[in-house]
Amino acid sequence: MRSALLPLTADAADPEVMRAAVDATVGRFGRLDAAVANAGSATADGVVDGDPALWRDMVLTNVLGPALLVRASIDALKAARGRIVLVGSVAGFVHTPGNLYGATKWALTCLAENTRRAVTGDGVGVTLIAPGRVETPFWDALGGVPGGRMLTAGQVADAIAWAITA
Repeated sequence: MRSALLPLTADAADPEVMRAAVDATVGRFGRLDAAVANAGSATADGVVDGDPALWRDMVLTNVLGPALLVRASIDALKAARGRIVLVGSVAGFVHTPGNLYGATKWALTCLAENTRRAVTGDGVGVTLIAPGRVETPFWDALGGVPGGRMLTAGQVADAIAWAITA
């Protein structure tokens, strides 16, 4: 019996790698029912006082990566009448002074809506999940986990699973 999972490690900002990941998935399972863009990164600085050398990878991962996944997967998702799930952030709706990470999540929010308008007529669903703070290693590079109540990674995963199966 084949595993229901195909774990892949990939550079989300590399169009050839994203295409290869989609092709490997379709080759293994015969179709693609869902594509989830969940990669993300942040820097602890801002556009007013930050280091531009640190921003490139964040912008490529948070904005270009999801767009490349949409592009690489759209034909297979149309064939399966599947779903795209983009994992954004509350930062994609709430302004934070000087925060470039938030700007990348605004871009992802826009990408979700623009994609939805482009593909729902072809039977492809698009869901944006925009959690608040989630307790993950994401915070390690930002000085540690902030105080207060946080979501768990499992709660976000449950929301993704619901979006895919609902």
